[in-house]
Amino acid sequence: MKTALLILLLIVVFPLLILVIWVAATYNGLIALRNRFRNAFAQIDVQLKRRYDLIPNLVETAKGYLKHERETLEAVTAARNTAASAVARAAANPGDPAAMKALGGAEGALTGVLGRLFAVAEAYPELKANTTMNQLMEELTSTENKVAFARQAYNDAVMSYNTRREQFPANIVAGMFAFTAAELFQVDDAAQRQAPKVQFS
Repeated sequence: MKTALLILLLIVVFPLLILVIWVAATYNGLIALRNRFRNAFAQIDVQLKRRYDLIPNLVETAKGYLKHERETLEAVTAARNTAASAVARAAANPGDPAAMKALGGAEGALTGVLGRLFAVAEAYPELKANTTMNQLMEELTSTENKVAFARQAYNDAVMSYNTRREQFPANIVAGMFAFTAAELFQVDDAAQRQAPKVQFS
């Protein structure tokens, strides 16, 4: 009787225990990877908010010099507000495909209008000589670089998460517990992938 019970334990319970441990370990690994890309997005969020905070100061400083460029200044403000809304939606659910695509589009549009603002500002020597404008431009450039690094870290974390959730046999656990694919943060328009060039000299 003891031998039969021992055989039953070895044949049924032991493999079941191994399976439960494996499922738990895989689940916890997927949770860790998901938390990593969410944290990476939080770093992007911090840098983008810094960028959005700089833009109104930039527009206010330029407003006094660019009186005839009201349309450009309004476009910058509108694009900044759209991008700020998009980042708030993406921050609520980092990796969500619709939110990340909307953010990529909004960021591309903002970069485009900022480039237009800088091109217009080049034609105004008094604005180019303004120390406040130059400081804001330097801060914006620094923030753009930080956004690029944070975006790369986020995309790397998303890639690790997506790769793990697609690999067999982890994809079984991912499917059982609804671990959905996360979206990369990318700007679709190749011309807008470049940060606006800021050179007032």
